Amino acid sequence: MKRIAVIGAGASGLTAIKCCLDEQLEPVCFERTNYISGLWHYTEEVEEGQACVMKSTVINTSKEMMCYSDFPIPDEYPVFMHNKCVDRYFHMYADKFGLRKHINFNTEVLSVKPTENFKTDGKWEIKTKNSENKEQKHIFDGVLICTGHHAEKNIPKFPGLDTFKGKVTHTHDYKDYHGYEDKRVLIIGIGNSGGDVATELSRISSQVYLSTRSGSWIFNRVGDKGVPGDMFATRFSVNILKKFPRLLLTLAEKKLNHRFDHEKYCLKPKHGLFAAHPTVNDELPNRIISGGVIVKANVAEFTETGAIFEDGTEIDNLDAVVLATGYIFGFPFLDKEVLEVKENKVNLYKYMFPPDLCKTTLAIIGCFQPIGAIMPICEMQCRLATRVFKGLKNLPDSNGMWNDIKDKQTAMALRYKKSMRHTIQVDYVPFMDELAEMIGCKPDLSKLIWTDPKLAIEVYFGPCTPYQYRLMGPGPWNGARYAIMTQWERVYKPLQTRPCVVKESKGFGAIYMLLVVALAVLIYLIL
Repeated sequence: MKRIAVIGAGASGLTAIKCCLDEQLEPVCFERTNYISGLWHYTEEVEEGQACVMKSTVINTSKEMMCYSDFPIPDEYPVFMHNKCVDRYFHMYADKFGLRKHINFNTEVLSVKPTENFKTDGKWEIKTKNSENKEQKHIFDGVLICTGHHAEKNIPKFPGLDTFKGKVTHTHDYKDYHGYEDKRVLIIGIGNSGGDVATELSRISSQVYLSTRSGSWIFNRVGDKGVPGDMFATRFSVNILKKFPRLLLTLAEKKLNHRFDHEKYCLKPKHGLFAAHPTVNDELPNRIISGGVIVKANVAEFTETGAIFEDGTEIDNLDAVVLATGYIFGFPFLDKEVLEVKENKVNLYKYMFPPDLCKTTLAIIGCFQPIGAIMPICEMQCRLATRVFKGLKNLPDSNGMWNDIKDKQTAMALRYKKSMRHTIQVDYVPFMDELAEMIGCKPDLSKLIWTDPKLAIEVYFGPCTPYQYRLMGPGPWNGARYAIMTQWERVYKPLQTRPCVVKESKGFGAIYMLLVVALAVLIYLIL
């Protein structure tokens, strides 16, 4: 049995262990902390190099879209979960599939490099250190690196910041609002972390200023009629977007501005929708209109007590600055000849495989930034990697991998504004399908429409939940169909907290179903 090293026991590391077990591989996981869940395990203490959510963090993806494909999140859990629920879900997953016994806690990986006979056997030498500072060497048949991309803090060099007399903190080190009561606070960066800190502090600080270099489109967790916003990600909507991209993007921008005019709120960016990673925040416009948050331009320089902005305005008597400026990712333990990251740019086939290795026995998991949930994509990458390690799936040669990498980089450059933030972007449904095609688990709608039309309609027009990738192909789950057909029940279950009088509506029965099936077949043939 092949031994596979799994580095990290967070969201990607846990599913990596399970995927190894599913393919009869022997996983050995190294986790440098004494807990699982990675950044979703909240700690009061700041751990350098270890990302962590804020105490109040609520995940931006709904539970049906973010769960692992064969383990639905419990009905009673909130649709958008607080970090405590996310952490609890990972513990349930680990317990359900017996993952803990494969994890070596308090064990840091010092180095990963090919063995001397790598060209013939594809094996890896890994050096680790435990809590007693005892070092040990191991030999593995394969490696799954599951350390994520929230590693080293990105701290821009603003003129005068080193002479600013107030408190300067990166969101990596921000835990909660304590210490910011009745303070004047400047937050730099309008990503998800910056928006979350701004809305939290705006309720207890004297004044919060939010500095943004280019603005941002603001998305809601809660969509029309209270439906989770990310559950509008369907195969149908993706195909329509491919056919009519400009029209759909224009309509989507109008939709966002219908909620609140981004220009009037000084948030409108120069770039179009989806030309930058979107910010998800239901509260921000409310905090701006009530005066708790004041939007400012990019910082030009700092003074000892304040900041001057690029538009010439300035603020004084600042007490604190919070840098929501993202991260510089990398893999310091990995041999630089295997992979090197420069300015957040990395060359990986399917954002996983180094293209120049003569043996495809190492994969990076989770080194991407999705518009959508990250956990199911990590799981899909692990399903692919373990089949490659086992010899059940062959990858293209080096030239084929490089062509795919360059095509993705070209498409990214055409779509996204230039930024260190936009080097590893993927779209949820297309990338899931791309990986699923390689595994052989992408739903075959041409078969489903005849064998199970009701399911086919849900798969095509309904949200592209992870269960779809357990319907057929390698690793099927016999609960997948039921999970798909009951997903909306799990969405609304935690909301049913008191009885309401509901008017019964008369359905169209069989005639309605026939019309829907006919429409589905017609649309499928057209698209």
